Amino acid sequence: MSGIREHPQRIALTNELHARPFAELAPPEEASHFAFLSGDGGAQAARAHLAAICDRFGVAHPPMGATHFNVDLGPLRLKWEQHTEFVSYTLFRHGPFDAPFAQPPSTYMPENWLADAPGQLLVAVQVAVDERARPERSADELTRLFVRESLSSSFVSDGAARIWTDFRIHGDGCSHILLQDIRLTPRQAGRVVQRMLEIETYRTMALLALPAAREAGPRITRIDRALADLTARLNESRLFEDEQRLLQQLTTLSAEIEGLSAATAYRFSAAGAYYALVRSRIAELREQRVEGSQTVQDFMARRLAPAMRTCESVAARQEVLSTRISRAANMLRTRVDMALEGQNRDLLASMDRRAKLQLRLQQTVEGLSVAAITYYLVSLLGYVFKAANAAGLPLDADIARAAAIPIVAVLVWLGVRRVRRAVTGGEHGE
Repeated sequence: MSGIREHPQRIALTNELHARPFAELAPPEEASHFAFLSGDGGAQAARAHLAAICDRFGVAHPPMGATHFNVDLGPLRLKWEQHTEFVSYTLFRHGPFDAPFAQPPSTYMPENWLADAPGQLLVAVQVAVDERARPERSADELTRLFVRESLSSSFVSDGAARIWTDFRIHGDGCSHILLQDIRLTPRQAGRVVQRMLEIETYRTMALLALPAAREAGPRITRIDRALADLTARLNESRLFEDEQRLLQQLTTLSAEIEGLSAATAYRFSAAGAYYALVRSRIAELREQRVEGSQTVQDFMARRLAPAMRTCESVAARQEVLSTRISRAANMLRTRVDMALEGQNRDLLASMDRRAKLQLRLQQTVEGLSVAAITYYLVSLLGYVFKAANAAGLPLDADIARAAAIPIVAVLVWLGVRRVRRAVTGGEHGE
């Protein structure tokens, strides 16, 4: 394929499909799984914590920028994954055990390694996989290991294994999952364990939206009632000042609902994505019902699905309320704009009347000015005519003054008219 220009991300995108392979497990096997929420700077801190673990066991660090890493620590195998919101550590230990969850793989790690992990612990799960030759554990033993009221059990992978879990946090601070190998291959065992761990992790991540939904619900109800009240007052308002106040209050409500939406939009969207992953992983288990026991799917349908519907309902209410507020604000803004246009029209009409009145007054003043200027100019000409008569010119001063009046008046009127045109730029008609 020489000479062909490849996309710079072609190889990386192809490798991404194979980046997180399932572990191969040969029962008896135990696993410890922990997921920490990443905060600000969480990615860098998580890599530093992983590097410290590698140094403690004398193994190589993960490649720069890696988001997943598998390493053999001697007695344990570590699988580290960095996701968008959380970082997970999964420890595997092969070997027989008598009591499940009594001495999980996490107890073989250095002291305080979990306390030193960055972020907040959100998920902690202990898994025990019984070997094929071991008899199925008795009902009394299962009762000691799990809370019977919420115990889920089913055959998975088309009957190749059986699982038990109660989705509870036990005295060791962890949830417990017990798996009985029936005819699992190592890769099948790894897939089943991985899917159960992902179900536990993703359902917890999805439930992060529930507190936000419960907190947002009363605020949405209050805003909804305020909007209904404003809408009723909108129909009753007649004064322009009242409509302006209503528009200001609607703007405040709009800002509040938009702020609430901005604060919860990502959480609700993420919850939907995580819930879809949970349902996908449950489907991949290919469960078969055990008589007298609820399946994992049954448990999630009764416990997780209502919580997700609550989040979806709150998100939908937010969107609808935002649309209603926007529609009411647009309607009121239109009314205010129309009122302003009416006021502007009245103001322009008033200004036009004042301009016409001013023009008439100006014309009156101009007429008086012409008369006054003509009077003074003719008076001055009278002195000129008298002086000419005294000098011997045969000129009657009074007759000359009378004859000069219309000529001076016309000249003065033309002069005033020209000055007015120069000042007004010809805005007013003559």
